[in-house]
Amino acid sequence: MLENYFPILLFILVGLVVGGGAIACGWLLAPNRPDSEKLSPYECGFEAFEDARMKFDVRYYLVAILFILFDLEIAFLFPWAVVLNEIGSFGFIAMMVFLGILVVGFIYEWMKGALEWD
Repeated sequence: MLENYFPILLFILVGLVVGGGAIACGWLLAPNRPDSEKLSPYECGFEAFEDARMKFDVRYYLVAILFILFDLEIAFLFPWAVVLNEIGSFGFIAMMVFLGILVVGFIYEWMKGALEWD
């Protein structure tokens, strides 16, 4: 019974050896010449002027969530468009209901001012 798990164990061991070997080669062969520029923290080419733990505006997260939502909508549209001839009118109506729900959500967000950035 345990011989059935031998390929899995072998796969894990080979993965660990290959990964560990790559890390070891990088650690042993890479040049180590640190200087003040390499060790300094930077963001966009200038020195940090505020605390790294500052709070972000909630609108940033809202815009990010809306982007993901509408990005996923497009991800559903491509496969639907490819098989539209095969799924017929039922598939067309189902996608129109899906798009209608998303449009209602988009209009709601627009009317609430979620897309306005002061």
